[in-house]
Amino acid sequence: MKTIEETKGKAYVHWKAWHEAYTGIVSQEYLDVLTLEKCEDIAFQWPDNLLVAKNNEQVIGFAGFGKYRNDELENTGEIFAIYILEQYYGKGVGYKLMHEALDHLSTYSKVAVWVLKDNKRAISFYEKCGFKCDGREETIELVSPITEIRMVLSNDN
Repeated sequence: MKTIEETKGKAYVHWKAWHEAYTGIVSQEYLDVLTLEKCEDIAFQWPDNLLVAKNNEQVIGFAGFGKYRNDELENTGEIFAIYILEQYYGKGVGYKLMHEALDHLSTYSKVAVWVLKDNKRAISFYEKCGFKCDGREETIELVSPITEIRMVLSNDN
């Protein structure tokens, strides 16, 4: 992500993808307060380690990655976010973003991702990318409690 236009495009994808993918999974109250403006604030505050996928000049997806968020797992990278617009599902955009992000994380022995336990589509995607559930769960508050599961990919394979 290099330009203001790409940052704004990332924010739009963040906002739109949450509303497309998480309706019926997270509370509508949370989705109602997740505005495009809020997503733009996030995008401008977190510009590093972000890849964007574009169709012509339109941002259609993004992936965020970096060092795992705590010391619980040694030598582990993390996919913090990967979202694409629903109209691009099944077209390989997510896989391209994932593989590019994994290339950036190749110095780590493992890569982790947290996914909402009820997001079967995302879990299936991560499994196809080689991630496996490791049994770790966390409950987070998105207006109401919701469970995330951790999936891990070993770079030693």
